[in-house]
Amino acid sequence: MSGTLVLVRHGQSEWNLKNLFTGWKDPDLTELGVREATQAGELLAARGMQFDIAFTSVLRRAQRTCSIILDGVGQSGLETIRDEALNERDYGGLSGLNKDDARERWGEEQVHIWRRSYDTPPPGGESLKDTGARVWPYYIRQILPRAMRGETVLVAAHGNSLRSLVMVLDGLSREAITELNLDTGVPMIYRLNADTTAASKEILHH
Repeated sequence: MSGTLVLVRHGQSEWNLKNLFTGWKDPDLTELGVREATQAGELLAARGMQFDIAFTSVLRRAQRTCSIILDGVGQSGLETIRDEALNERDYGGLSGLNKDDARERWGEEQVHIWRRSYDTPPPGGESLKDTGARVWPYYIRQILPRAMRGETVLVAAHGNSLRSLVMVLDGLSREAITELNLDTGVPMIYRLNADTTAASKEILHH
């Protein structure tokens, strides 16, 4: 009995809108972000999706997205586990800065490397590799065993914490993952094989 894993990046946050590096900072969703999460719930409800458990980060934008989606599928009381292992990557010294201001200060190329390289962290922050180093063990210990029991698992998290999971599930190279950007509030449905690899992937666009 293979399980199902649904990954959703949180809806637009106030800092996404303002073009700020967010990381571990904790802004809330915008009205658009709430709509994106609501639509994600509607799309999953239309599929008849019912979850056995949900996982999210300790940051409000992901938690709110998670609860809106659960409301949408009629499961507002579902057990939800929050862990900072699923937090967005820590942007360190870039956190709270406008992306254009950062480019002016450090140069387009350097900021692009920090944002997109696999293993070059911004000052005082985490690279995608560093983020994966906390996401993968948590996934293997806490999330994957539930899916391997045949359960349907919701993970509402962040662009980079989810990119590190997608990298493994999709078998992407370090080069390929740097080009991948996840849309806000768009569910990705993975059905898993008995050997934990992905049997299929479906993206539910609004």
